[in-house]
Amino acid sequence: MALSDVDVQKQIKHMMAFIEQEANEKAEEIDAKSEEEFNIEKGRLVQTQRLKIMEYYQKKEKQIEQQKKIQMSTMRNQARLKVLRARDDLISELLNDARLRLRRIVADPETYQRLLDKLVLQGLLRLLEPVVIVRCRPQDLLLVEAAVQKAIPEYMMVSQKCVEVQVDQEVHLATNAAGGVEIYSGNQRIKVSNTLESRLDLLAQQKMPEIRKALFGANANRKFFV
Repeated sequence: MALSDVDVQKQIKHMMAFIEQEANEKAEEIDAKSEEEFNIEKGRLVQTQRLKIMEYYQKKEKQIEQQKKIQMSTMRNQARLKVLRARDDLISELLNDARLRLRRIVADPETYQRLLDKLVLQGLLRLLEPVVIVRCRPQDLLLVEAAVQKAIPEYMMVSQKCVEVQVDQEVHLATNAAGGVEIYSGNQRIKVSNTLESRLDLLAQQKMPEIRKALFGANANRKFFV
């Protein structure tokens, strides 16, 4: 039975409605899938950027922490150097004060004479040479000659050796030196410095650990000095 025009038109409309519905459903499916993919990509990009930002600030935090450590270390070193300089300055002041006190010894003729006697004899015994030369300040010539005359018999008794001692009349120690003597072998190749300055410097060097301990207390890093 042939379809009437009305039936054909109905079928066409029905097919068109079906196709339109299918197209709409497909479009909605595509939109949903696109939205899902967009959200996934957006989440991935957001997470990637979040990780980059976190990594950037972690790196910055580490740099700041490292800078703080460097600054603290620098400040500690500077403070330590200031303390060391202050300690060295105090020790220098004490040594300068000791040098000034040496002049008081020299100012007392009897005390200075006894000291010269010991310094000359000690120099002779350290050299043990048959001929020696003694040098002193020009203002000490008479005192040193007296010390030499006293030292020779004592030296011979202790060493069982003879010695010829020459007090240098031409070459002297500086007039502004603290005092004491320099004693040379006859060929002047060996020298014993028994000036008051050299004796003070030697004593300060030997006693420096005790001086530092008395002034600043025991150093935990130098237990072998205790």
